[in-house]
Amino acid sequence: MTVETLPALPSTAPLLARAALTARGRSGGEVPARTLRVDDVRVDRSRLAAYQRLTGYAVSDALPQPYPWVLAFPLQTALMTRPDFPLALPGMVHLENRVTTHRALDASEPLTLEVTAGTLRPHRRGRTLDVHLEARVGDELVWDCDSVYLSRGRGDDDAPRGEAPPPAPDGPAAAVWRLPDDLGREYAGVSGDVNPIHLHPLAARAMGFRRHLAHGMWTCARTLAALGRGSLGPSSSHVWFTKPVFLPSTVELLVDRSPSGATAALRSRRDPATTHLVLTLEA
Repeated sequence: MTVETLPALPSTAPLLARAALTARGRSGGEVPARTLRVDDVRVDRSRLAAYQRLTGYAVSDALPQPYPWVLAFPLQTALMTRPDFPLALPGMVHLENRVTTHRALDASEPLTLEVTAGTLRPHRRGRTLDVHLEARVGDELVWDCDSVYLSRGRGDDDAPRGEAPPPAPDGPAAAVWRLPDDLGREYAGVSGDVNPIHLHPLAARAMGFRRHLAHGMWTCARTLAALGRGSLGPSSSHVWFTKPVFLPSTVELLVDRSPSGATAALRSRRDPATTHLVLTLEA
């Protein structure tokens, strides 16, 4: 495994522009064995506070469980826009995210972030890619995450199925959220994820979606925030993004709590049979 240490986090917008320009012609079945790393990443408290307000967390120095993923997003983008990367980044769909927070994270602590792409696997709607992320304070592993992305294309009906989500909780909604048309643009402003599929209907249609859609990591963060402070300490979560949330939209939060954590889901208020997300939290 080759480890490249970058001097700083790259800027995401130019990388996404490069991804759009170089999307055609990417092919191959091997992902380069490469880790990208950045040392001494400092949290910008004003950006953190904006993120916390938009996702429902109290504004404080306690890093929300999804926040290191946000910090590492430019590294993921840089990894997946290298010339030898086999998949086109535009149109890629986030399917799952599994996170372990080993201890509470504080905004005052500089982080070392690492991103490594894993293997490609067949899927009935294309191929999936595993991406592993880590955050350390000094030599201490404080947070790690495994993301699964789908690159849509020719699928394989016989492809092994991944771990299925648990059944979504049933019953009355614990909360109803009205997601505005500009939510994707607001989240892009606080997260740096300016993927066009979240910003405008026309850009989303160019990528094969009927409208622009909410960021999956916003729906994940908003759901975790609604479950309380448990995910701010040592905890693990697993989220399955089962259906996109097109904007604007109204969704219902369903929660089933247990002594060890909770299972939550987001479903469409207009069509309750449509579940957008299922999330489990152990804390």
